[in-house]
Amino acid sequence: MHRGGRQAQQDIIIEMHQLGSYVKASAIDAATGIEVSVIGSSASPDSVLRNAAVRKLRYVLENRKGPAREGRGILV
Repeated sequence: MHRGGRQAQQDIIIEMHQLGSYVKASAIDAATGIEVSVIGSSASPDSVLRNAAVRKLRYVLENRKGPAREGRGILV
């Protein structure tokens, strides 16, 4: 991620699973555990789905509201 002229280090885990004629690409931020997924055609190159998942994760992280919470579920 590039912000303010400095390169921020970000560890992202990518998972790819084929589901019939579709592929599910998941991107997980190692620091927060936040996960996003995209689904595309199995005919698409892996790099296209991987890049889409990373872009979606960065969008979610940049637009997240409130402090990060540890653990699973929501705080009620």
